[in-house]
Amino acid sequence: MSDTSAIEWTDATWNPVTGCTKVSQGCKHCYAERLSARLQAMGSFNYRNGFKLTLQPHMIDLPRRWRGPRRIFVNSMSDLFHKEVPDDYIDRVFAVMEEVDWHVYQVLTKRPERMAQYTRRRYAKRRPPTQIWLGTSVEDERVIERVSHLRNARAATRFLSCEPLIGPLPRLALTGIDWVIVGGESGRDHRAVDIEWVRQIRDRCRGRGVAFFFKQWGGPTPKSGGRVLDGRTWDQMPLAPRRSPELARKVQSELRVGRVALPVAH
Repeated sequence: MSDTSAIEWTDATWNPVTGCTKVSQGCKHCYAERLSARLQAMGSFNYRNGFKLTLQPHMIDLPRRWRGPRRIFVNSMSDLFHKEVPDDYIDRVFAVMEEVDWHVYQVLTKRPERMAQYTRRRYAKRRPPTQIWLGTSVEDERVIERVSHLRNARAATRFLSCEPLIGPLPRLALTGIDWVIVGGESGRDHRAVDIEWVRQIRDRCRGRGVAFFFKQWGGPTPKSGGRVLDGRTWDQMPLAPRRSPELARKVQSELRVGRVALPVAH
């Protein structure tokens, strides 16, 4: 965990669970697996089991200690909806996110089927909180069905992480999606990203008024290739649902012409 983060689209990370198992080609060179091994070698208590899935109940209340509002990437080192995470443990994490509502929580999973099932139960009779954003990873066409599962999740804001982008996404449908993050792979064995794959996603976002965030080209390190696409950086963020309909229409128009969306207000 960290109350700061080098990840461009978030402010902090919170890991009430660590460790995971691989489910698709996007997991092949998992940065969390590599980092877990280093932290275990350094004697970090939370990584005593390396990359084996481990609940960290002493971390659940961490957001309460951060008084200033942050965008928090939930489980940057794991997946909250892994099959080995019990429902009652997920309940505890969601209870904190609901109560500590001065933060925005970015919950990213490669298991959106379970995310959808869980949130449809939890929010069957009430509106999902605006501060809890739900997302799924879509690295290539082989996992495109994850978008449909995410669409079934109960959330005020839904987002896609197309990172590492390892193939084109010509069938990417953005109905019900508020934000798309794209990034190339980094690390010693990184797989190259094609600029046309990125442009295709960007142009689709612009056409649908969906916020687009280009994180990196990737390479041996995350910063190797920089993050400029067609002469500029792309740092759009989704619009907070609590904003007025008039402002929402204005921002959607700005997104279509490539301007940067307004930041979330707290």
